[in-house]
Amino acid sequence: MPQDFENKVALVTGASRGIGRAVAVRFAEGGAKVAIAYAGNDTAANEAKAECERAGAAAIHLLKFDVADPEACARAVEETVEKLGALHVLVNNAGISIDGLIMRYKADDLKRMLDVDLASVFHLCKAAVRPMMKQRQGSIVNLTSVVGEQGNAGQTVYSMAKAGLIGFTKSLARELGSRNIRVNAVSPGLIETDMTKELPEAAKKAMAEGASLGRAGTAREVAEAIAFLGSDRASFITGEVLRVNGGLYM
Repeated sequence: MPQDFENKVALVTGASRGIGRAVAVRFAEGGAKVAIAYAGNDTAANEAKAECERAGAAAIHLLKFDVADPEACARAVEETVEKLGALHVLVNNAGISIDGLIMRYKADDLKRMLDVDLASVFHLCKAAVRPMMKQRQGSIVNLTSVVGEQGNAGQTVYSMAKAGLIGFTKSLARELGSRNIRVNAVSPGLIETDMTKELPEAAKKAMAEGASLGRAGTAREVAEAIAFLGSDRASFITGEVLRVNGGLYM
C-alpha cells in the first residue's frame, strides 16, 4: 500500500465501526496518524484502534464525544492537534437515522437528527479550519447519501440533513479554496454496514437490484473514495460530490 498519508494527521468521526472504521484503517495503511472519534462504544473503538495499529498507523488517538455538542467538537479538534501534532484531513462520517413518516415525526427526533447529521459537520469544520489555515493545507470530506440526492419516503429528515451537507460542502469549498483547503463530499448508496442491516430485507433487495452493478457496496469501497479525496492525488478537486452507489442513482 502506498504511503500516501505519511506525515499526515486524519480525524475521522463515527470511526468505531462501519464506514468510519474502514476509513480510519485505510488512512492507517497510508501511514497516517489517526484520531478515531466515536460516541460511546468503547469496545468497538478499541477494536478499531487495534485494526489501525495492525494496518501501520504512525500514531492513534481515541476521541470519545457527542458530535452534537459544539464545544465537544472544538475540544476534539484541539486535542487532535495537541496529541498528534496537526490536522490535515477531516472526515465527517458520524451520523444517525431516525426514520418515520412526517405525520408522526417527533420534534425532538427532528432536532437530534439535524444536530448529529448536519450541525455537527458545521461545528467540526469551523474548528478544523483554524489549524488548516495556519498550515495553508487541508482536506475535508463530508459523508452525504444517495437519499440526500434522490429522496426516500419515510426519510424526510435524513434526506434533508444529507442534502444540506451537499450545499454546505460546495459553499465551504468556495470559502476556503484560496487557503488551499479542499472540501468535498462522498455520497454512498446501499452499503453493507450495521446501519443498513436494520433495513427490511425487501428494501435492501430492491435497492441492490436497482443499482447498475446489482449489489450492495462495501465499507472498504467507500473508504477508498474518501482516501482519494483526502489525498494529494485529488489536489485539484474541490466542491465535488463523488457518488459511490454502484449506479443506483446517476
